[in-house]
Amino acid sequence: MNEQFEAKYDEILMDYLEHQDEAILYDCEKLTKEAMDQSIPPEEIINIHRSALEKYDKNMPDYVKKSFDVLLETMVGYGLAYLEHISLRTEQRALKNEIEQAESMQKTLLQADLPTGTELDFGVISKAARQMSGDYYAFLDLDGKKENIGIALSDVIGKGIPAAFSISMIKYALPGIAEEHEDPSYVLKLLNKVAEENINDNMFITMFYGVYRKALHRFEYASAGHEVGVFYEAKTNRFSDLYARGLPLGINKEVEYRKFERAVAPEDVIFIMSDGVTETRTYEGFLERPELLTIFEKYMKLEAQEMADAIYEHLLKLQDFKLHDDFTLIVIKRKKEV
Repeated sequence: MNEQFEAKYDEILMDYLEHQDEAILYDCEKLTKEAMDQSIPPEEIINIHRSALEKYDKNMPDYVKKSFDVLLETMVGYGLAYLEHISLRTEQRALKNEIEQAESMQKTLLQADLPTGTELDFGVISKAARQMSGDYYAFLDLDGKKENIGIALSDVIGKGIPAAFSISMIKYALPGIAEEHEDPSYVLKLLNKVAEENINDNMFITMFYGVYRKALHRFEYASAGHEVGVFYEAKTNRFSDLYARGLPLGINKEVEYRKFERAVAPEDVIFIMSDGVTETRTYEGFLERPELLTIFEKYMKLEAQEMADAIYEHLLKLQDFKLHDDFTLIVIKRKKEV
């Protein structure tokens, strides 16, 4: 098959040397495709070219002949590097396909429906900075009557596929633990043991977990090293922190977590977020918390989902439409009593 290729190459070369017609050069593109299809290496094409020239000019200068030795060695190295490049590109394409499949599976696995009801309004927005998100949120109907609602938000310190596996572990461990134990601090304690036994030493998980008790309109919560939430009190038009502290999950199996609680009046709002919200970066540096609260206040009259969407768009614009970290914001608003 190489003899046929050599004959075509020889014909093109001789034709061009005789006529210098650029139209002849277009045939080289077809010949290049044939060479690739037949896996003819660059150094063999160099030999074909030299052989054709020697037949064309019996008196070809010796220095021209010797120059092909340099070109030949160069093409041998180039050919090996090119083959390696092709191999790596093939592997990258395969890896990209695998990551895209993992991304699709993660989105399916992590889908969480917003709770519905007459007294509370829920909104959430979650955007990955890369293909795979390190954030996970969930809403749990703890009593089957939507009277006690569990709200969780976790952030895996570490990205990519390992983070996605860690999130899956939390997703499947959380419902069983939360439905059996009412206290948010105890839920985190048990999840911490699960994480400590199952994730790598160089990874850990921050998590905020709360329970909204509709009968009492009380929000009970605990935190494992997660971003501090925000509480908006409509009566006084003031913001305050949902203060809670504790080591992230997966560091120390014996950690104890503390439960906090807050009464929720009509039109009060709870904000739970990942560090993609609080660490918004502008040209002037990180956004300060008072500035963030000013943005929250700007959209306070909106419904919960509209509020979450508007805050996201506002912060994204401040970052020149580029997320630097996974962004998740949960908004829980007690509706105005009629």
